[in-house]
Amino acid sequence: MKRLLAIFLTATLVPVGVMAKETAAKTTTAKSSETTDADDKDDKNEKSKKSKNKKKDPDQIGNRDVGKGVNFYSIEKEIGLGKGLAQEIERQAKIVDDPVIAEYVNRVGQNLVRNSDAKVPFTIKVIDSEEVNAFALPGGFFFVNSGLILKAENEAELAGVMAHEIAHVAARHGTRQATRGQVVNLASIPLIFMGGWAGYGARQAASVLIPIGFLSFSRGFEEEADLLGLQYLYKTGYDPTAFVDFFEKLQSMEKRKPGTMAKVFSTHPLTEDRIKNSQKNIQQILDSKPEYVLTTSEFDDVKNRLNMLHNRRKVDDKDLNRPRLRKAPGGGTTPVEDGKSGGDSKSSKDDPDERPTLKRRQ
Repeated sequence: MKRLLAIFLTATLVPVGVMAKETAAKTTTAKSSETTDADDKDDKNEKSKKSKNKKKDPDQIGNRDVGKGVNFYSIEKEIGLGKGLAQEIERQAKIVDDPVIAEYVNRVGQNLVRNSDAKVPFTIKVIDSEEVNAFALPGGFFFVNSGLILKAENEAELAGVMAHEIAHVAARHGTRQATRGQVVNLASIPLIFMGGWAGYGARQAASVLIPIGFLSFSRGFEEEADLLGLQYLYKTGYDPTAFVDFFEKLQSMEKRKPGTMAKVFSTHPLTEDRIKNSQKNIQQILDSKPEYVLTTSEFDDVKNRLNMLHNRRKVDDKDLNRPRLRKAPGGGTTPVEDGKSGGDSKSSKDDPDERPTLKRRQ
């Protein structure tokens, strides 16, 4: 009897143990399956969000129409409008004709254009001005102030500003804005990244009044240009955080000299808001890459060339009202002042043409 009981217990306990193991295995498998399903669901939701909003998907660049909306201007008319405005600017501004500087800035810009949603060709030129500014006109006519290049710490910062301006053109903000009646005179308000006193002065001179109800609309365009510009910068291979770095630099400028940028940004988002939004967009829509382009030796070379041009101009400007000396006829080494019959004797070494050219210490 005892032997039969032992056999019975053994026969019943073994399946129980196996059953326990099988149950545990099934539970673990179920949990693992649930976790995998949850991860897959998150991935699908993220992809679904991107597919629903192509504007936030860098992979869709070039395959989306970011400039759609009510617009009374055809692409051809927009290009014609921008060309006319650009010609007017070139008549008034001094264009940098240094081939090294012009070629470099154009190449950086065209590389960004190739990685954007723009549907028009771009003409990019550098204006000889110390004002930290860049602006894009409708139709792809783009001007970069030399002061912006000098203010940027690296090529990625410069490219970030340029990408923002390219986004304005790609999204056709100029003519869409004109169509909705926000701008009374488009020629007086080019799309401006950093504004600058020249741009603000043009608005005042033209007596252009923007109703307070339209201010949020303008901010919306700027936010959209920030969003698109970040993606163009990223797709081109630059570090997108450089975009934020430049905003922080502008914020620092405002803190050091309060009020200098307040009027310029009257229709733009506050710098603090743009910094937060850009940081959020970098985290949410841009996948991290193992490496980014931050700067190049060419950027440093161009910056040095611009420094020399600016320093040379400062020296020339300082001497505009200085008496000019010339040699008296048959006077050998004795110079006299222009417009006078004579002057104190001086060495020919004092001739302005013999003075050393001043350069700012690097």
